[in-house]
Amino acid sequence: MAGLWAGDTLEAAMQNVNQNSRPSDLKITELRVAVVARAPMTCPLIRIDTNQGIYGLGEVRDGASPTYALFLKSRILGENPCNIDKIFRKIKQFGGDSRQAGGVCGIEMALWDLAGKAYNTPVYQMLGGKFRHKIRCYADTTESDDAKIYAQRLKKRHEEGFTWLKMDLGIDLLRNVPGALTQPAGESIEQNVTRQHMFTGIEITEKGLGLMADFVAQVREAVGMEVPLSADHFGHIGVNSCIRLGKALEKYNMAWLEDMIPWQHTELWKKITDAIDVPTLTGEDIYLKEHFVELARNHAVDILHPDLATSGGILETKKIGDAIQEYGVPMAMHFAGTPVSCMASVHCAAATENFLVLENHSVDVPWWDNLVEGIEKPIINRGFITVPEKPGLGVTLNDDVVNQHLLEPGHYFDPTPEWNKERSHDRLWS
Repeated sequence: MAGLWAGDTLEAAMQNVNQNSRPSDLKITELRVAVVARAPMTCPLIRIDTNQGIYGLGEVRDGASPTYALFLKSRILGENPCNIDKIFRKIKQFGGDSRQAGGVCGIEMALWDLAGKAYNTPVYQMLGGKFRHKIRCYADTTESDDAKIYAQRLKKRHEEGFTWLKMDLGIDLLRNVPGALTQPAGESIEQNVTRQHMFTGIEITEKGLGLMADFVAQVREAVGMEVPLSADHFGHIGVNSCIRLGKALEKYNMAWLEDMIPWQHTELWKKITDAIDVPTLTGEDIYLKEHFVELARNHAVDILHPDLATSGGILETKKIGDAIQEYGVPMAMHFAGTPVSCMASVHCAAATENFLVLENHSVDVPWWDNLVEGIEKPIINRGFITVPEKPGLGVTLNDDVVNQHLLEPGHYFDPTPEWNKERSHDRLWS
């Protein structure tokens, strides 16, 4: 009877496994790329194929080169894709901050998609289950120098069902206003976009602060005080201007002020955060959990904001959320890409307790939803995304629609044998 019971249990368990796949025998055989354009960013999709006919979808971060993924192909061929953490530890040395992490993270997404399909399980379940069934989103909104026009655009977002709003609020609003900015002669806002904020010599005057505060006041008048309102893209201004601007915006109860200075400067971030009564936020360009933990441990910012396509992928981002929660820090998530990377973020957000809200840049792209099939449409419905219940990431590509929006027409997941034998002595120690 004991033997019969064991056999029945095994048979019952196997009913939940994709019978087209034997997970222990899976091997990676190919990595291919298809680059989507104007989504609204350029987004390289990747597909990892196996010896059993199932595949996984991932995405290199918006604006990054697909080469970041392709040069890792030789390092994952022959591996079992279900060994996600093992493969991640093998390739994570090849990632870096911002777009340089795109290949590692895109592959990690695709491995989760593959493992979920092999075991017939949604990704969130493999992460430990979900804390929420729907993921709250905020949407990128086209800028305007006219506060009334911008206010109406944000009000429309609120009417569309978004329960969290974000606006751009930069010193570009002041570029043609005499006496609004102090900056070295011969310098311009545009010339300083590649120079870190503390090294530009640009500061906001009292007149400039008043104009920027009035801009926010008009937005608040349109959308009300009840809905959270975040702000971003301030421009490359000094730390003291960041503090003065933060103080000027306190009465508008902002949800957060984002990336006022580069994330690397923990002590300067703490100086800003301690000086103002408005939440601060950074993190979309940070790779791996260690720097997030440093910022959280020092309470240098109030909220951390990983982009899963940079921070290390699905599991690393959940680890980030769990780690910073120990310091009382919540996690918002940055995202700008296709529905593939979006679903990776959705599964991670569902499985992370201290999650707040997920960004989306594609609300105004009419064909964005149609890039994928197998998911509830519209994907963003009244400001929320329903967590998929299908295996893996829960979506398949609509081949016809993706082909219509390729950066290079006709190049849809072409074979990549030229990357099969890329080799070096990768060990980082002797």
